Amino acid sequence: MVCYIIAFALHSAEWGFARGLAAERASDGSEDAKRINVDLYGRLGVAATVVAVAANIVGVVARGIAAGRAPWGNMYEFVTAAMAFLSVLYLLCVWLWRGRWLGLGVTGLCALMMGLAITSFYVEVAPLMPALHSVWFIIHIVAAVLAAAAFNVAGVASVLYLVRSRAERKGEITGYLAKVPTSRRLDLFAHRVTAFAFPIWTFTIVAGAIWAQYAWGRFWNWDPKETWSFITWVFYAGYLHAALTAGWRGTRAAVLALIGLATFWFNFVGVNLLFSGLHSYSGI
Repeated sequence: MVCYIIAFALHSAEWGFARGLAAERASDGSEDAKRINVDLYGRLGVAATVVAVAANIVGVVARGIAAGRAPWGNMYEFVTAAMAFLSVLYLLCVWLWRGRWLGLGVTGLCALMMGLAITSFYVEVAPLMPALHSVWFIIHIVAAVLAAAAFNVAGVASVLYLVRSRAERKGEITGYLAKVPTSRRLDLFAHRVTAFAFPIWTFTIVAGAIWAQYAWGRFWNWDPKETWSFITWVFYAGYLHAALTAGWRGTRAAVLALIGLATFWFNFVGVNLLFSGLHSYSGI
């Protein structure tokens, strides 16, 4: 968690030093110095994220070794694994598409969720209930955390789209927004990442149904977790369908994507805390 906090602080400094910079290249030395600081803190933020991911993965593996099983048996373990996947996906975006502009949102989310995992979700290592001893359980969870990572990267891009498009309308592309892709590119990026995540989320639900059939003798029981997983699926299906058929792009698409992400997070955290059901094995 500490490494994620440091990474978030460095990316915050990156945005802070960029404040007031114009989109055009500055001519005075003070502006040039600010640009150097922006780049320096950005690179340090990425480096800190690499260290955080390494520590996170080591922690997940150590938990699995201590438990003698796949380390995804409760909410604490799921959160730590999901944040590792999210951070790795962010670093891939940095490497492949110069996506450092995602850093503030991603590291902030990781720091928050890891903090909650340690302070609120932590439970002692314990054996899994018999129903979870299935290869379909592992497949189901791996698909879920991968989809979670992609949905959250798309969510960060959607938030940045709303901020950047508002600045473009006002003609105020200054500070770090000058380094963020255009609103059109952000919209396209969010759409493509969501299109990548959606079939994985679909497979998550299917794998969970197969696992439920083996574990409890039925594919679907309208358990709160199942229901909210389906609600999330419906929102993202609507997002992709509206984009392809009705031409929904821009602000409407970004808002719909963020509503879908909100349903995902409610399913991810809220359902575990507020409801009981077949997924109540999570230990919190």
